[in-house]
Amino acid sequence: MRRAVCPGSFDPITNGHLDIIGRASRLYDEVYVAVMINKAKKGLFEIEERIELIREVTADYGNVRVEAFHGLLVDFCKQRDIPAIVKGLRAVSDFDYELQMAQMNNGLTGVETLFVPTNPTYSFLSSSLVKEVAAWGGDVSHLVPAPVLEALNKRLRKD
Repeated sequence: MRRAVCPGSFDPITNGHLDIIGRASRLYDEVYVAVMINKAKKGLFEIEERIELIREVTADYGNVRVEAFHGLLVDFCKQRDIPAIVKGLRAVSDFDYELQMAQMNNGLTGVETLFVPTNPTYSFLSSSLVKEVAAWGGDVSHLVPAPVLEALNKRLRKD
């Protein structure tokens, strides 16, 4: 069985993330979405909320599993017999950082990293930008799936 992982913080998951996950799900038999736990960083959504949102918006793919992880991504891969990491690249600046990570991961365990160019529609998109625009009342409905938009509005609603 061909397996890959799409890692990230997904706080929250965006249409750009979904594009990469969907493309990976067509190339691999099983795709893990690994939701990074960073206890030093306070996210807008708790890990469990992120996992539930991702499961909801990827349910139609049929071959996507969603799990949290803490520590080295290569350990996550080794524990699940995952030989490939799939990462989306938005710009050259992403490549500089991601290439170093890919080389380190390969050097540690032999896990390969595949870079997928982001759909130009989402080349500017990041979770941080979505949160900032939504917090100021901007329309992000075209940037996130409907369940995420609902969760964002509920979380950011100021009563």
